[in-house]
Amino acid sequence: MTRFLRHETILAVLAVIVLGILAYQSDRFFTVDNLLNQGRLMTEVGLVAILMTFVIATGGIDLSVGSIIGLTAILTGVFWQSVGLPLPLAALAAIACGTFGGFANGVIITRFGVPPLIATLATLALYRGLAEGISQARSVRGYPEWFYVLGQGNVLGVPTQLWLLVLTAIVAAIVLGLTRWGRTVYAIGNNEVAARFSGLPVDRAKLAIYTASGFAAAVAGVILVSRVSTTRSDMGTGLELDAITAVVLGGTSIFGGRGTIAGTVLGLILIQALKNGLSLAGVKGDGTIVLIGVVLIVTILISNIVHRNGNR
Repeated sequence: MTRFLRHETILAVLAVIVLGILAYQSDRFFTVDNLLNQGRLMTEVGLVAILMTFVIATGGIDLSVGSIIGLTAILTGVFWQSVGLPLPLAALAAIACGTFGGFANGVIITRFGVPPLIATLATLALYRGLAEGISQARSVRGYPEWFYVLGQGNVLGVPTQLWLLVLTAIVAAIVLGLTRWGRTVYAIGNNEVAARFSGLPVDRAKLAIYTASGFAAAVAGVILVSRVSTTRSDMGTGLELDAITAVVLGGTSIFGGRGTIAGTVLGLILIQALKNGLSLAGVKGDGTIVLIGVVLIVTILISNIVHRNGNR
């Protein structure tokens, strides 16, 4: 636990420094409207990243989440416009399909022994191909006004989806940090063989985690449709990399056995702040990507040095 806090402390200090620099560069950065808008924009990645923390903490990976978002987005429009389902049922049916995609990942990994990297790389292509085939390069528009409340509305002055992100983060932090199931996640990541010999439900836990990851991506897909007011088959492309970056930046070990939701949230905030602050400062997109990469490397190097010295 001490090592987790050390990394989070390093990341929190770095975040404060970065926020201070960005606020100095632009007087628009620390306005309430801008901060709330950035919270709105990072919700989809945030939902995926929070569940990705569980996945990576077990020593796995889920590369299919971006494709699940695209597939869910397309199915929401198709079920509503082409099949004729009421929009709430269409969205729920699309979320169910996305959740099944995550469940399929878990089955392939646990029942057939396929490494998570290979399994989810294959389903990344499969789900994206299904989205493109179903859409036939057509988008769906003209959703009713009430649907936009989810992605564009506010509750008590705060973006609707930001409430969902905060609630998800709190529940996930409690589950991962304070429950037996959370300790099972860490045990699987530390040593899966030892976890099996200890009688822990390894396969059941991994199946539940990948299913939950698919569910989070599916919900993010519906929120994304509501926010941008249309559906396209390329929605969510590359989002899995943003989520993984936030999780790793937050201190979750890519080898498993270590990670916290608080760290992931700090990673999300830092990445979104860099994107927004550098954009306001006039830095082009390529420069932003380079700087995020530098921040990721520096944070990990500092954390590793501190951990190595602390273990001597």
